[in-house]
Amino acid sequence: MGSVHILSHPLSTTRVSVFPGDPPPRLDTVCTLAEDGYYLRTVTVGEHTGTHWGAPAHFTAGAAAAHELLAEDFVLPGVVIDIAERAAAEHDYAVTVADLIEWQDRNGPFPVEAAVLLHTGWDIRWGTDDFANHGPDGRMHHPGFSVEAVHWLLDHSVLGHRGALGTDAFSPDLGVDDTFAVSRLLYREHRLSLEILTGLAGLPTRGFTVVVGGFVSEHGSGSPATIYALVDETGHRHE
Repeated sequence: MGSVHILSHPLSTTRVSVFPGDPPPRLDTVCTLAEDGYYLRTVTVGEHTGTHWGAPAHFTAGAAAAHELLAEDFVLPGVVIDIAERAAAEHDYAVTVADLIEWQDRNGPFPVEAAVLLHTGWDIRWGTDDFANHGPDGRMHHPGFSVEAVHWLLDHSVLGHRGALGTDAFSPDLGVDDTFAVSRLLYREHRLSLEILTGLAGLPTRGFTVVVGGFVSEHGSGSPATIYALVDETGHRHE
């Protein structure tokens, strides 16, 4: 038997980091055990608040919205690229093609149509100002993928008709990139972006399946989600 890992932060109104301009979450109690015999809350949340996935329609006109995705788009072979040590010293570090080739030399070929998860170590900053990490220039600073690296993943079918980039930071783009160049490359076909993950340090480098939950809203751009990793017995530990 393998193991099951939850890669999502709990949805909270007290421990949360909200992307600039996005609405903060609200959790309002509408029924109580004492007065109604059952407990119930309403949840008011943006589609991209907390741990979530983004649909292609989020950045690509005419691309698949949430309700147009298929079941298999949400179940993908997973790999982890660990740059946490590098990112701790260089907040604007972008994964390079050389990093991908080095990963492949150590771990074998990338799976086709995979979820490529980037462990930056940013999840320990969740719920603090250090998550957005605004610098003196007023811009956010967090690591991500370089445009060249995403082109390499596309060219080598790692991100095929479906697939995903994932990160424990706000997005797979560098925080300083307000053009969202990586996202614009990713959000085509039936590809997802898995954002604000946690627990990636506990995963092997490969040998697991990513299962993406959340709600599927008509014409949605994404959804807050519980995202799982199902690790098989052959998972390779981080080196």
